[in-house]
Amino acid sequence: MKRCILAGGSGFLGQRLAAHFEARGWEPIVLTRSPDAKARFKEIQWDAKTIGPWAEALNGAEAVINLTGRSVNCRYTPANRRAILDSRVDSTRVIGEAIARCSNPPRAWLNASTATFYEHTFGPPHDETSTAFGATMDAKDAFSVSVGRAWENALNDAVAPSTRKVALRITIVFGTVEGGVFQIMRRLAKLGLGGRMGSGRQFVSWIHEEDFCRAIEWVLTHEQLRGPINIAAPNPLTNAEMMAMFRRVCGAPFGLPASEWMLEVGAFFLRTETELLLKSRRVVSGKFAASGFEFRFPSFETALRELESRVRAEL
Repeated sequence: MKRCILAGGSGFLGQRLAAHFEARGWEPIVLTRSPDAKARFKEIQWDAKTIGPWAEALNGAEAVINLTGRSVNCRYTPANRRAILDSRVDSTRVIGEAIARCSNPPRAWLNASTATFYEHTFGPPHDETSTAFGATMDAKDAFSVSVGRAWENALNDAVAPSTRKVALRITIVFGTVEGGVFQIMRRLAKLGLGGRMGSGRQFVSWIHEEDFCRAIEWVLTHEQLRGPINIAAPNPLTNAEMMAMFRRVCGAPFGLPASEWMLEVGAFFLRTETELLLKSRRVVSGKFAASGFEFRFPSFETALRELESRVRAEL
């Protein structure tokens, strides 16, 4: 049985991946700060910054997938900035140290990264050949880019000659999990608040949760794939187009738009940042296209209708 280590795997993406690989005969093991003996998948305690007994789980594993990182859905206070950065860099560094100690190291190490790494753009999409990194919006954008750079530097600096390393530049993953982006946008649409946000021109790069899991499996089974890979569906769309589709699929007759100043006020009270909504992320994956990966949900409306059908079936 192949063993897959999911560091920081107790959240939405980790649990979806664990279920995906278990269904294919793999043994998923979750590294978490607060293991639950009643959890569906085996959990091992770690602090995401120091070597401990958890490191033994990596020896002989097929893959380690690091999804660790403090949520960016918060205000960028100095304390939160430090937690966001340290949680990503420390966990990546210590996994590298653990792999270096393995007598039989994992064949592959997939480390989460971010599509926010790329510049804010209304022009052609970024693929993995793009070198257009950096901030073009404001200080918040500059912080996000610096986090992405430090995150990937920690992966690249790790000495793991027998382990293939991949940086997963993940876009927004749409799934039915409570509290996820799909559920939030769906509620806004149903309340008549599903209009464009800001100018509505900013691009949204995304991927359906099923294609996310399939993409990760594809990376693991295609050894020529290494380095940075954009985890994104092939058809990004504008915020205005996305919200129009939400209204159509959810049966909302209208949606009030939200100007930038309204979003700033809302973000203040919700303790989050408008960068998450206003940065134009237009990202695609040239590596998936070149390697023959086929998305089950290449269009946003198809993905949205599948998610909506599942939510309605559960009501």
